[in-house]
Amino acid sequence: MGIVNRRNAVVGWLVLKAGKRAARKKAQNVVPGAGRRGAAAGAVAALGGLLLFRRKKKARGGDAA
Repeated sequence: MGIVNRRNAVVGWLVLKAGKRAARKKAQNVVPGAGRRGAAAGAVAALGGLLLFRRKKKARGGDAA
């Protein structure tokens, strides 16, 4: 029997998923209310990136197609 088999792979995957979930919950408990600001910051960054991309595209002369 090898060290890496399907059963051990599944157990390892489950342990990683549970560990990530526990770490995420612990981090959220340390900094309350940070989830909303992070989502808002992500939305603002995405909008800024979109505007920057469109501005560069217009400066080049539009679509090449």
